[in-house]
Amino acid sequence: MKYIFLTGGVVSSLGKGLTAASLGTLLEARGLKVALQKFDPYLNVDPGTMSPFQHGEVYVLDDGAETDLDLGHYERFTHSELTQFNNLTSGRVYLTVLEKERRGDYLGKTVQVIPHVTDEIKKRVTELGEQSGADVVITEIGGTTGDIEGLPFLEAIREFALECGRDNAVFVHVTYVPYIKAAGELKTKPTQQSVAKLREIGIAPDILICRTEKPIDDEMRKKISLFCNVPLAGVIEEIDVDHSIYEVPLMLQREKMDELVCQELGLETSPADMSAWEVVIKRIIQPKHKVRIGVIGKYIDLQDAYKSVYEAVTHAGGANDCAVEVVRVDSEDIERDGAVTHLGELSGVLVPGGFGERGIEGKILAAQYARENNVPYLGLCLGMQIACIEFARNVLGLEGAHSAEFAPKTPHPIIALLDEQQNVTEMGGTMRLGAQACRLKSGSKAAELYGVEEITERHRHRYEFNNAYREHFEAENFVFSGTSPNGNLVELVELKGHPYYMATQAHPEFKSKPVQAHPLFAGFIKAALHLADGN
Repeated sequence: MKYIFLTGGVVSSLGKGLTAASLGTLLEARGLKVALQKFDPYLNVDPGTMSPFQHGEVYVLDDGAETDLDLGHYERFTHSELTQFNNLTSGRVYLTVLEKERRGDYLGKTVQVIPHVTDEIKKRVTELGEQSGADVVITEIGGTTGDIEGLPFLEAIREFALECGRDNAVFVHVTYVPYIKAAGELKTKPTQQSVAKLREIGIAPDILICRTEKPIDDEMRKKISLFCNVPLAGVIEEIDVDHSIYEVPLMLQREKMDELVCQELGLETSPADMSAWEVVIKRIIQPKHKVRIGVIGKYIDLQDAYKSVYEAVTHAGGANDCAVEVVRVDSEDIERDGAVTHLGELSGVLVPGGFGERGIEGKILAAQYARENNVPYLGLCLGMQIACIEFARNVLGLEGAHSAEFAPKTPHPIIALLDEQQNVTEMGGTMRLGAQACRLKSGSKAAELYGVEEITERHRHRYEFNNAYREHFEAENFVFSGTSPNGNLVELVELKGHPYYMATQAHPEFKSKPVQAHPLFAGFIKAALHLADGN
């Protein structure tokens, strides 16, 4: 088994997750099986209860694990099958250690960071390797080198590399080389300081990934190599991409990073064949068509709050040889100004998931606008619930129709709490989570798009369509095109006679890839393109 550990220094948000995923792409293209995992230093057990303002989206896996959004990169870029073992937080580590201490597993010993906490971290690296059967395990350490909460993870990987043998482990450090405009030059000192801090901890990086806005010339590479004690070939330029994050694997391939990693680990493979990836990139960068769609949300200023949605839209654009301009619309602005003001020039309306009452009425207005004006609509999770509420109010005439989540005393609870959620008191990890089966209605648009009779999609919700209203909806051409296998839960809805009015209780954005766009998104962009072209 071979191991790659990615750390980061200077500042956060350097793209460690993207770099790890891109390296995974290249190694898979060399015929290797890759497993990826993320270690997060924060004390939350998982990100399930964290605010989008602080953390971005919560990424849900098939097994129901609520994880860091970087795992979305891992799944989109590779074929790695992710589970709860692919994400570990300090909170989870300490919780496990303390549970063992309470049970007496440590036989009365003094419980310490070293070895008990570090052993638990190392165990997760070993377990992933064994369970995945991978040739290479890539482990990303979240946070920034020097942060106090990250020290146990750094110590753990130092110990792990020593124990498995340095021929079997590679340390990759992602760092920042800033461009000082006033001086007109790049500066290497932050990188030098970052590497120095890492070496103080006992880790000497084998490869440096230099994030930068400007190209790094040969002289600067030599300087970084000399002062950071990294071979010249190990100084890798990772410049800001021009168009898409999916260019990063090709950039790292040009820098020969995958070749260097294989040399360091003694892996004999064929060169990476990235031809299929290059086709995807060409469609994204040089599309034949263009379309504008609106994403209607309440965290719209936060790029990471709807990260997987934006990526799925990009994939769908590539599948349709179409550039997609995403117009981010705050639902509260629609409440203030009306739907036409913000949506009138768009060819598609997408309402993603979310929680809380703020901005709900604006989302309802957006759904109404799309329905009444034959504008393609795609609703995800809350977006499906919104479509149902809007239809109940404005087509069925059910005054005051709402979700029991936002209006507990509504006379028409179109959306109600799931039976299994009635007595739930703890917030973390208690929703309907993970992959759930769905049976598609024959002859429906959903069945046409998926091309199969039964599917699985990932879920993250507590509320569901109220079955007491099903017949009322169906009488007005509202189609329940996907249900749980027993028929009790509504999973997909659509509107008969509308060019594209689809909504799902699930989060299909989590299963979209650049080389395999999700059918609901691909169909949505196709319909939006038809509207934009006047077809």
